Amino acid sequence: MGGGMIVYKVFYKNYELKKGELMGMLIERRKDLRGLNQIESGLRWAYSTFGHMVRDKKAMFVVPSKFNSKVDSKWLMEKGVFTREELLGMVKLVDQKVKSETMKKIEG
Repeated sequence: MGGGMIVYKVFYKNYELKKGELMGMLIERRKDLRGLNQIESGLRWAYSTFGHMVRDKKAMFVVPSKFNSKVDSKWLMEKGVFTREELLGMVKLVDQKVKSETMKKIEG
């Protein structure tokens, strides 16, 4: 992991729509995954964090990725677990910031 963080996007398989529905996001800060690979570690954490929200925990899956963002990483590191609603709010804020910075570059 090299001092970085792993972000796990947690999804639930929606068999009717044939797609995964985003449940939330988990941020792994520890370097030692206790003998597990990223998927196993993320799933174990996802089951304990979001498992109460679903009927079938086996329909949950995680998508791990390295954390590479210029968003306020201190706040992200402190929080560690995000609900779907919090994620959508963060995406809106990031989009607004990107648009604002783009307009500043265009204007001058």
